[in-house]
Amino acid sequence: MGRGKIEIRRIENSANRQVTYTKRRNGILKKAKEITVLCDADVSLVIFSSTGKMTEYCSSSTTLIKMLDGYQKATGKKLWDAKHEFLSKEVDRIQKENDCMRIKLRHLKGEDLTSLHPKELIPIEEALQNGLTNVRYRQVELWKLLKKNERTLEEENKHLSYILHHQQLVTDMNVREMGYGYCEKESEYPSHMPCTFRVQPIQPNLQNK
Repeated sequence: MGRGKIEIRRIENSANRQVTYTKRRNGILKKAKEITVLCDADVSLVIFSSTGKMTEYCSSSTTLIKMLDGYQKATGKKLWDAKHEFLSKEVDRIQKENDCMRIKLRHLKGEDLTSLHPKELIPIEEALQNGLTNVRYRQVELWKLLKKNERTLEEENKHLSYILHHQQLVTDMNVREMGYGYCEKESEYPSHMPCTFRVQPIQPNLQNK
């Protein structure tokens, strides 16, 4: 018994709609990969779900940009305006400059030098010499700065030591003055004097009379 024909219309149930989307998307991706391998075709596929999530596939022998350029040439439709073309050229230019900078950086690190001619090695040597000179100059500047900070810290340490010593002297003087005043009060009653007691005379016992 064959399957019944499914009416092609929007699925109202969100859960069923998501399940159907996932199954059909995987089926389309599978067909795109199969036709790429079986027929040696260039295939590019971009799918956006209702939530905005993108899924893409492109044959390994091409790129999406090449596919869009080919579509533009084949159909005569302008996919890129002048602004986008300018930005695309700028991206290519920056990419080339980045590649050149990477090559120069490898040369400055001493890598990939076997393919260079003697004339090409001269500017690299000069750049390294200038860099070494700048490094040494910076080292001298940092050394001077450290020495200056060291002198500043020594002066601050001496100043703090002086303040601490002065405060200690003031404290000692206050302690001595307090001790001296205490001794003066104690001197009114010297400790070496014996204690005297006044004895009352014995009174006669009047009861014995």
